[in-house]
Amino acid sequence: MHETDETAPGGQSPPPAPPETTWARFRKGPWWPACVLVLILAAAAGLFAGSYTYTMANPTPRNVPTAVVGGYDQARGNAFLTGLGKALDASVRVHTYDSRAAALGAVENQSVFAIFELRDEGRRVVLDVSSASGSSVAELLEQAAPAVGKETGVAVTVRDVNPLQDGDPRGLAIFYISLAAVIIGFVGAIQLSVHARGLTPMERIAFTVAYSLLGGFAIAAIVDWLLGALDLPFVESWLILALTMFASGMTFTMFNTLFGRWAMLPTWGVMILLGNPSSGGAVSWPLLPSALGVIGQWLPPGASVNAQHTAVYFAGHQHVFPFLVLAGWALVSCAVFWTWRHRHPGGRDKKPPELAPDAAAA
Repeated sequence: MHETDETAPGGQSPPPAPPETTWARFRKGPWWPACVLVLILAAAAGLFAGSYTYTMANPTPRNVPTAVVGGYDQARGNAFLTGLGKALDASVRVHTYDSRAAALGAVENQSVFAIFELRDEGRRVVLDVSSASGSSVAELLEQAAPAVGKETGVAVTVRDVNPLQDGDPRGLAIFYISLAAVIIGFVGAIQLSVHARGLTPMERIAFTVAYSLLGGFAIAAIVDWLLGALDLPFVESWLILALTMFASGMTFTMFNTLFGRWAMLPTWGVMILLGNPSSGGAVSWPLLPSALGVIGQWLPPGASVNAQHTAVYFAGHQHVFPFLVLAGWALVSCAVFWTWRHRHPGGRDKKPPELAPDAAAA
């Protein structure tokens, strides 16, 4: 055998390759993504704490829609409403109604959070709060209205026309079950991408539907049948939870298609950092910063809370909007995943395996 003499065209040996720099070795090794993750996790921890503290630690009324019936145009009644707005450091958005029945209908439709019925030319006020509409708003009004009544010489009587269920005295159970559906929804999609990487696109969607239906049933059954925390309209609540889980899972799958291994970042941002604090589940939307109160209704956590809240406490007055939001996220996510499914890191080769050389020779 003859050794080949690799020489340049001019008969000279090629110059040796420059030595790899430390930075190049660092970028190729496992330390680079590990360092990036350290920075991302630190930032995520700070943003997580900041977003929840900003929205929930000190809820402040900004725009509370209320119904007014009776002598609201009398001097004393007008002074009471003005004083209430100052006491809450917010504008009490007043909607006038001709009768208490019409005002109660507005409460059931969740257009207003309370009813001020001014009697005896504004000398007496009956305040009907609705804890089911928002326990934090009802609590604020229950505290502020009697104090303002003393200052303005108005006698105030407070009643709760739509109280919370006994197993959910703080009104947080709906937020918790919606949060569980959101988190397990995208965590399930993450686990499918790790442990069932070979699923085809259609199989991946089918299994997301499967764990969403089963998971939604488990959440509803445990909270209602086992714990008795909420008396749920079972089928409706189950399907809302299942749709929430599916929308959340497919949102991660969409981001995994678009961003690969960094898909968790936009998923966490949309669902946890932004979606959950602005959902209105822990703090009613009139007490949230106004922008978050609007944005939250267009995200899966807020839509899930709204749909579930209406199903549990306002039967017969369900709105289509939260279902459109959940369905929209699910459909858009499926469409993006299906259109660019070749970019998704999962899937398997549909071609038959090649024969081994010995088998081919036989």
